[in-house]
Amino acid sequence: MDWAWYLFSFKGRINRAKFWLAGLIIVGWMAVMAAIVVAFGARKFGFSVEDIFKVVDPATYRTLSRADFPLILVKLVGTPLFTWVFAAAAIKRLHDRDKNAWWFLPFFVLPGLINQFLDRINNDTIGFVLGLISFVLATWGGIELLFFRGSRKTNRFGANPLFVSPASELGWTQSHELELGAHKAGLPPQ
Repeated sequence: MDWAWYLFSFKGRINRAKFWLAGLIIVGWMAVMAAIVVAFGARKFGFSVEDIFKVVDPATYRTLSRADFPLILVKLVGTPLFTWVFAAAAIKRLHDRDKNAWWFLPFFVLPGLINQFLDRINNDTIGFVLGLISFVLATWGGIELLFFRGSRKTNRFGANPLFVSPASELGWTQSHELELGAHKAGLPPQ
């Protein structure tokens, strides 16, 4: 497998199993980075989806201190990396479902932004409606990517990643065939 394409490219299609594998890879990387930070003396550390949206929140920068520098440095490296890998895997999975990359916005970006600023809304009714919208969109996106089968035929984003041609199952491909010259009528060469 081409790991650079799999983890960092936005083109092509991946099936459900590879999407789940990308999630496990991200969690593994998070565990390694958390262990590094804990080894350097931080007592509390964790990555979350909210880290992505805290970048656009001014309240995040008001509470920083020098003691938070190692944690901020690791999150500064880790969060964009994890976000990129997740976005690449999710978009390729959307492609497998024959949906374009714009579906990433209502499934993940919009619910994340709503959840980041939901506690600042003073009206309970509006907060409830926005929270419900966020929950429905994120749940729909999760079910769509994690559990639904991709399109079975070649779509505008590429061939079905689960398709295995009958010839390749037998170990035969046309590229492995010997090519014989055309037979010519006449006397054999002397």
